[in-house]
Amino acid sequence: MILTLVAMLSMTTAFAEEESTNNVNNMAAYELNVNMDKLSAVLNLADDQKEAVADIQHTFASELMFAAQYSKNDRKALVARAIDNDVKWMRYVLDDKQMRTYLQLLNSTMNNRGLNK
Repeated sequence: MILTLVAMLSMTTAFAEEESTNNVNNMAAYELNVNMDKLSAVLNLADDQKEAVADIQHTFASELMFAAQYSKNDRKALVARAIDNDVKWMRYVLDDKQMRTYLQLLNSTMNNRGLNK
């Protein structure tokens, strides 16, 4: 009886430890640090576009971190809304060629982080 209790407690601890590790890894997926110099170079941004894109990226990163705090179903909807807002705002700032490049980068980033499911 005691051995069964010890076995159950150790299994519970192992599951809790794995769940905690998964949550940390999931939270890291929502942390978005954009190197604006590289993004500016890739998109060939004009000086007046750089500040607007930096502001939009800051807002997008904040929305992703906000979404990470919620349950899985709520999180999915909040991430989708953050992406939609980001794309909508970027369309005002970027021209067609820049927008195509940005969408490719955004899609790759979301896929690599596992947020585009």
